[in-house]
Formats: sequence, structure tokens, C-alpha cells
Amino acid sequence: MALPIPEGFHSVNPYLIVQNAAEAIEFYKKAFGAEEIMRMPSPDGKSVMHAEIKIGDSMVMLSDECPDMGACSPKKIGGTPVTLYMYVDDADATFDRAVKAGATATMPPQDMFWGDRYGRLTDPYGHNWSIATHMKDLTPEQIQEGAAAAFG
Repeated sequence: MALPIPEGFHSVNPYLIVQNAAEAIEFYKKAFGAEEIMRMPSPDGKSVMHAEIKIGDSMVMLSDECPDMGACSPKKIGGTPVTLYMYVDDADATFDRAVKAGATATMPPQDMFWGDRYGRLTDPYGHNWSIATHMKDLTPEQIQEGAAAAFG
């Protein structure tokens, strides 16, 4: 009997639509150490209909855009309101590796009031990523005080 949530997946899993999924898979390998799990070419063999990669302990699904079916990449629609928040062992090293692989830095890593070392970047396919390492556990009151000081 099939599992309701396939092995290796979580309840919520990102699905990224990109222009040139084959190239994007190689970028995610270089930038984030992704492991390619599977790739299914389109019937005509010209694009990726579906692929699965694993970054850390999380599965990410992706495919080439297919505007006729409503699957458009951020580049096609002019941006995205979505950010993928990724926890890693070393935010600075992961951030630097992603930039060297072709991502655009939008905020270099810094210590944040909520206890994370945190930076933001945009990958070459238009998806936004937050790269974070949790540094300290704080109470809600400490976070509120930190936010008040940060936005003072």
C-alpha cells in the first residue's frame, strides 16, 4: 500500500517552475549541494516535465515552465512574492557558494534579532532564497525587544 506522504518527502514541499530546468538542477547542485533524485523529460525530449532534487533533508520538485498549463517561471511573470527559507550549518559559506555559482546577493548574511545568521539571494531563475543558521534560542519577549531596536 502506498504511503500518503511518499518516503523522503515532508507535508509541504516546494515546486519550482523555471526556464531551463536542466541548467537549474546543475545550479542547485553547485549552489546548495543538491542531489538529483529523478528527472522526467517531456514527451518531445526538449524540456524537463518533472524533476526531484534533495537539498539537505528536503525534497524540491521542479520543471520547465509550461505557460499553456499555467506553469510560469518568475522570469515570465516578472518576479515572485515567495521566498524559500533554508537552514544550513554555515549560512556564510552556503551564501558565498551560491553567489559563486551564479546567484545574486540581495542581503549579505548578518546576525538578526530573532537569533538567526541570515542572508538573502535570488537564484538565476528568479527564485528568492533566505539562507540561515540558527545561532541562539530567544524568548518571544527577547525577539520583540530586538525587533523594536532594529526598527526603532
